[in-house]
Amino acid sequence: MKKILFTASECTPFVKTGGLADVIGSLPQALQNEGLCEVRVVLPLYDEISSEWTEQMEKTADFQVQVGWRSQEASLYELKHEGVTYYFIGNDYYYTRKGIYGYYDDGERFVFFSRAVVEALQHIDYEPDILHGHDWQTGLAVAFAKIFHPGNLKTVFTIHNIKYQGLMPHHAFNDLIQLPLEHFGGFEWNGMINCMKSGIFHADKITTVSPSYAEEIKDPFYGESLHPLLRERNADLSGVINGINAEDYNPMKDPNIPVNYSHSRVKKKENKEALQEELGLHVNRDIPVYIAISRLVEQKGFHLLERILDEFLQQEVQVIILGTGEYEFEESFKHLAWKHQSKMATLLKFDEGTARKLYAGADFFLMPSKFEPCGLSQLIALRYKTVPIVRETGGLKDTVQPFNEITGEGNGFSFTNYNAHDLLSVMNYSLSIYHQPNLWDKLIKNVNKSQFSWKESAKAYAGIYSGLTETETAPEE
Repeated sequence: MKKILFTASECTPFVKTGGLADVIGSLPQALQNEGLCEVRVVLPLYDEISSEWTEQMEKTADFQVQVGWRSQEASLYELKHEGVTYYFIGNDYYYTRKGIYGYYDDGERFVFFSRAVVEALQHIDYEPDILHGHDWQTGLAVAFAKIFHPGNLKTVFTIHNIKYQGLMPHHAFNDLIQLPLEHFGGFEWNGMINCMKSGIFHADKITTVSPSYAEEIKDPFYGESLHPLLRERNADLSGVINGINAEDYNPMKDPNIPVNYSHSRVKKKENKEALQEELGLHVNRDIPVYIAISRLVEQKGFHLLERILDEFLQQEVQVIILGTGEYEFEESFKHLAWKHQSKMATLLKFDEGTARKLYAGADFFLMPSKFEPCGLSQLIALRYKTVPIVRETGGLKDTVQPFNEITGEGNGFSFTNYNAHDLLSVMNYSLSIYHQPNLWDKLIKNVNKSQFSWKESAKAYAGIYSGLTETETAPEE
């Protein structure tokens, strides 16, 4: 069985800021549960990780890590959780801080971590066939693995969001990385040291989190300046759609929602009424409820929603927005909720329990993103039998098929152009389908059939791993 060592900057249930943590928390378990690979995971030991976990960790080694001219001490801890072994790399200077990102020296912190991941291979009872790095924070780990273990250790690098690249000044190569000058080209891009570029450049295989996003990032609009390199590596680039933990996101067992259900529309409407009552909206199970759960930022399409929401709310509908973000959007949606008090609620916060209540009580989920590498929210919405309305980009395009009232196919609604009135048009169309019981029945049946567990994704990754190691061991003709 192939041995895979994952490395990433966050992972549920230990520490999370976004969807990356969900992937690292679920994919290794799926690979092992399907009997496809043995997977272990290396993470930084942040101060943010609660004592619930740190008290279970066993310290296994101390070792030195070279960060440029500095020698920094790393402590290695081990923990088993739900059948997966996790390693945590500690350093008081880099990780005893509040929060996990956003510091002036984030580049240096992840140079240390990436170097420590490779150094830790000497101190663990595990000889991986493949090192699998995730996003810019581990791009340098992939590079160091190829430089210090040439030929012995295969590498895979997954791009979760190419917008964030881990840029450092030019002189960081000498100050922090300090490798022979022949390696400089593998780290530099457009006059900066670029951690994302180093992962793409050095990896044997590159993946991203949906097939459509793998195509999009080769285009200048989506590629964030790295598109020429991705075109060069096209033969090694593929997209694998993310999944969700179907047991965790299960309306049948979810303790956060008032009424548990599987396919019962009556029970789903009971959740709607409870939600309407809790938020002070007009209580009526037949009024369609539209929700958005997201960071309130431009990438998520809120400029579009902001422009058309007042017009859309003139109809017999309700809208609920949950999230925090840019001041412009927070103020705009607060004002709209004040103006349409029985029809709209704006909740400028985020907590998981409230999000689950919204998924369970809503009829439609809005996700009109400008770009979306994969997106997990639309998958969660489908799991809670809530119909997604998305823009056709990245993973949204791969997971939401527009409803066709002629053929009866499709599990949601979508629009192509990043245009506010295109969004309004598709929202109005969704409303018309909602009020046609025969068509709505067909759509909900399709939603019920939508499956996005990690099982298929795990098989796709196992295929990539097998292809790498088989290539290495294939006999010469």
